[in-house]
Amino acid sequence: MTVEAASSAIVPSRDAWRGLLWFAPLTALWLLLIYRWPTIPASGVPTTAHQLAAHGLIALGLWLGLEHTSLTPGQRRATWLAIMIPDTLWFTVAWSAAINGVFHPDTTSLPVLPSAIFLPVIIGAPLLLFSKRIGQVLDAMPASWLVAVQLYRVFGSWALAAWLHGALPGVFAVPAGIGDMLTGLFALPAAIAVATGTDEGRRAATLWNILGLADFAVAITMGMITSPGPWQLIVPDVQSIGAGDYPGVLTPAFVVPSSILLHVLSLRQLRRRLTATTIRAASRHLEPSSSKTLV
Repeated sequence: MTVEAASSAIVPSRDAWRGLLWFAPLTALWLLLIYRWPTIPASGVPTTAHQLAAHGLIALGLWLGLEHTSLTPGQRRATWLAIMIPDTLWFTVAWSAAINGVFHPDTTSLPVLPSAIFLPVIIGAPLLLFSKRIGQVLDAMPASWLVAVQLYRVFGSWALAAWLHGALPGVFAVPAGIGDMLTGLFALPAAIAVATGTDEGRRAATLWNILGLADFAVAITMGMITSPGPWQLIVPDVQSIGAGDYPGVLTPAFVVPSSILLHVLSLRQLRRRLTATTIRAASRHLEPSSSKTLV
């Protein structure tokens, strides 16, 4: 490796970690704030605000990505509406249901909360993974966008504050809160790294996606086995998130499945970039041989 190549690989990494150095203190300040004033997260304002902000960024990013595709203006509008209308309705229904106590286990015998977690993923993942039009958008959209947008995961630190106040069981809140906080913190360096377009950057973003999905696997599992219902294996001293109380229940009802789908999209985008890079490298490798053959 040449000195220039080594330098280009090191500098983006330093930039990525430098971004983490200023973002981590802000996260710590937020955790201290909600611990000192628990009425802030209990009001539901932070949860609603950061999800609306993420929703707006997704809508903007999707539109900008569509503008860089070869689709006609009509196809762009149809694609944007086909994604954003269901997503907006989903958030509205989940928020309204949480406010009205629909997710409480004693409201109905139906598994409302597990359905809210898994059905959007079961329905949405195949559409996002196999749609050719979504593939076009992903090819036109910078890979850093789908990573950076999940900075909002640092707000999952509310679970740690709730545990410290005795409002959530530690067996659920500690792994879920730490996992969310780390995923949100590392979203920034991962986004900066993948923006360089290097193999190292793609690997960093892939590992970040795996971290985020592993966090959800642990959080969903611990939430199910500590919450009232047929899957409860641990009965904690305090109610778990599955008790259905607003605003905490919005995390599994909306934040978790929407974030899983963002991870799915990011992984598909990274895979497509890797495939395109491999094809270009193979083409460059074959060009000299083809020239020699022609001569």
